[in-house]
Amino acid sequence: MALHLVIGDKTYSSWSLRAALALELTGAPYTEQLIRLNQPDTRAQILVHSPTGKVPLLVTEEGSIWDSLAIGEYLAERFPEAPLWPRDRYPRAVARSVCAEMHSAFVALRSHLPMDLKRDQALAEVPSEVQVELQRLFALWADCRARFGQGGPFLFGLPSLADAFFAPVATRLRSYRVALPSEAVAYVETIYQWPAFQRWYRAAQDEDAIA
Repeated sequence: MALHLVIGDKTYSSWSLRAALALELTGAPYTEQLIRLNQPDTRAQILVHSPTGKVPLLVTEEGSIWDSLAIGEYLAERFPEAPLWPRDRYPRAVARSVCAEMHSAFVALRSHLPMDLKRDQALAEVPSEVQVELQRLFALWADCRARFGQGGPFLFGLPSLADAFFAPVATRLRSYRVALPSEAVAYVETIYQWPAFQRWYRAAQDEDAIA
């Protein structure tokens, strides 16, 4: 049985993007099912697959997994030859830490700057709570790049789950024309040049806008 990923709109569903990029890191074949968000029957359609009524959800021959971080961990264990996590123990622990931070934090940034891959317009004013989170984000990226990024342009050199988790944030910074320090500019460009992300981005441009 091939892996099957249930996702929301590619334009808007940041958590779906994370799971898709994780799957792309494995190189394994998978099928994809897109459920349109913010429709009258969206929750009912998702509940057919996911007990939480949310996406993403990964269907495997062993059963379903319904959280993006759990999906990443499952894939890392199932495909140990794929570099989903850094190989060395300490960088791997830091990568897990930054993924967990992304998973549970940056609430203001995600609330005020929702992912929209068709948007190209700054906010009239960036709320102060977002500015605080942006400073933490820039410091985190710069620290990962300085300590672990010698092998390439991604947070830990080569692309990993850390980049899958922060890719939707990178899109927000570009979509909302956020002023960035030079290190963040370079990292956002790295995400946009990532072939796995480019495939998702092109598909998003072909989607109809949510009514």
